[in-house]
Amino acid sequence: MSIGLLGQKIGMTSVYDAKGRLCPVTVIAAGDNVLLRCLTEQNEGYSAVQVGFAAQKESRVTKALLGEFKKAGVEPQRFVREFRLANDLAEGEINLSVTQFQAGDYVDVIGRSKGKGFQGVMKKHNFHGQGAAHGSKTHRRIGAVGNRSTPGRIWKNMGMPGHLGDERVTVQNLQVMQVRENEKIILVSGAVPGSNGSYVIVRPAIKNPGARMADHQVHRKADQATAVKKPAIKVR
Repeated sequence: MSIGLLGQKIGMTSVYDAKGRLCPVTVIAAGDNVLLRCLTEQNEGYSAVQVGFAAQKESRVTKALLGEFKKAGVEPQRFVREFRLANDLAEGEINLSVTQFQAGDYVDVIGRSKGKGFQGVMKKHNFHGQGAAHGSKTHRRIGAVGNRSTPGRIWKNMGMPGHLGDERVTVQNLQVMQVRENEKIILVSGAVPGSNGSYVIVRPAIKNPGARMADHQVHRKADQATAVKKPAIKVR
């Protein structure tokens, strides 16, 4: 059963697929996931597992957290997240190795985008900008936003300069190209949010394109069979 994994983005490279096409992939180190706690419907009101990744030094952990980790019999973890489950599972049924994913599976990858600091409206919201001639003095500025005396205020959600990036981003339907069990890494097609070395969450795709493509193929075959059975209408 695929639950999900915590990992660290290593970087990007490229590999060849089964048809000989060169595909850009992101390398994610997803080994050494530690099961910290099992949450049950009876005790917490929902079923989930708490997973940790990237053990850290005890000197960076508070005494209260250090005591909880020692009770659980595990090392302090730097990156801790929960994965929701449909039903309660025993510890023996939970697989936290990279082998829970196979080549061809589709996954969603969650991470934090790169922070780009304070940016203007042209970079942050893709505004067109104003006149670029020498007579213009407002090339990249936002322009008027007051809407005159009616309503005499700035509308909510109007694009303004501000902080860009450093947000939670989910990229859906990335295909797993390779799973290397010995190296404990997963190669995922395409780009993944965040800089190299940042932590990411890899979970089974919520919107599975593989299942939808299979349904389309079944429907297409049914339509073709129906078209063959119907006699052609001759037009005089």
